[in-house]
Amino acid sequence: MTWKGTRALVVGMKKSGMASVELLVREGASVRATDLKPLESLPEAAALLAQLEVPFALQTPAVFENCDLIVLSPDVPADLPPLADARRRGVKVIGEVELAAPYLRGRVIGITGSNGKTTTTALIGHILGAANFPVQVGGNIGTPVTAMVDSSRPDGWNVLELSSFQLETIEGFRAHIGLALNVTQNHLDRHHTFENYAAAKGRLFETMREGDFAVLNAADPVCRSYAQRTRATVEWFGSNEKAGGLALAASLCGSSLLLDGRQLLDAAEIPIRGRHNVENVLAAAIAAARAGVGPANIAAAVRTFRAVEHRLEFVRRVSGVDFYNDSKATSVDAALKALDAFPGNLWVILGGKDKGLDYSLLRDPLAAKAHAALLVGAAAPKIAGQLGGAVRLIDSQTIDRAVTQAYHAAQPGDTVLLAPACASFDQFRSFEHRGEVFKELVNRLQRRK
Repeated sequence: MTWKGTRALVVGMKKSGMASVELLVREGASVRATDLKPLESLPEAAALLAQLEVPFALQTPAVFENCDLIVLSPDVPADLPPLADARRRGVKVIGEVELAAPYLRGRVIGITGSNGKTTTTALIGHILGAANFPVQVGGNIGTPVTAMVDSSRPDGWNVLELSSFQLETIEGFRAHIGLALNVTQNHLDRHHTFENYAAAKGRLFETMREGDFAVLNAADPVCRSYAQRTRATVEWFGSNEKAGGLALAASLCGSSLLLDGRQLLDAAEIPIRGRHNVENVLAAAIAAARAGVGPANIAAAVRTFRAVEHRLEFVRRVSGVDFYNDSKATSVDAALKALDAFPGNLWVILGGKDKGLDYSLLRDPLAAKAHAALLVGAAAPKIAGQLGGAVRLIDSQTIDRAVTQAYHAAQPGDTVLLAPACASFDQFRSFEHRGEVFKELVNRLQRRK
């Protein structure tokens, strides 16, 4: 693959876009860059583009003309009208992951799903690293795939978290081991229908080959459907009760986690909260085993794994009240999994930017486990309308007010849980920013006398 002399346009100037620009310049392409934000609002991108002498233009329909290749950052919708026009003109339109694919050395483990991707990706990286395998972790988890090219090695593993935004534009990108953890409603504001969203994630398995491994959740109907769309060997994980007759490579039997029919470890040994994290461990164990890690090493690494920041992260206990940061719970299903991880006595902070989801699914768990839901952000009126009558609602508007109100109302033994079920972009730069602000607020709380 060569892009030498190609007229390339990179759309979106966050981390992925900047890494794409660098790769294309190095490969000899004639590169332009664009974003919806003016360059003065993008200081890191401005510095890079100036250094590489890459011209920038504010994103308009005209900027998509006069190019042979368009590379989309993950947050750029693939169905923009100018992109449809470009495709009709014969312009190649790909995403950052597809751009990186021909240059990435070594083998790939790709992890997708609606919830648990980051934890499972980090866990697989941790297991391989603890077994002294050469490994690097990136993708949607932080380091763009194009930025991993130089550090990749022929004998190494690239463990990649892959979102629907990244997968919808792949063509030749291939994972040697691909995982689908679960597929539930999310990002309907971007994909429009659940079917489109599920199909985007399914692209991971369509590009796999014979000899590869597709690790799928036996209890999830969408994940089961992916088995019909891949040439890879299918490996199932789940609990024996929900397997539906499928032979499970990794399973939960009582309190024991089994891998290839033998006990791996007890569920009580998993150091991260939540039943959903048992499934994440099962999936990660299959992936690590098929990569060549022995079961004893897998079990030892699981025991030393710690929760990823902003994923059911314990922040602090103040005057007997526990605070947990699950800012990454940006969908209703993720919030449900967070609620499931606690026995009760919850004060739950919900809200942010709506993604077109159905919050009424939270009614029964909140009624059973929560003293109140504290509503923040732009989605608060919609959430209030769909939860009304199920649980006490507090109109907090902002997270700082929600933290203060929950702390003053909570009793020793209660838990304040940030599990927003929404995106963060109404009041914050990212879910990480939201989680950091939450933790700062909690750490400022004074102990009650």
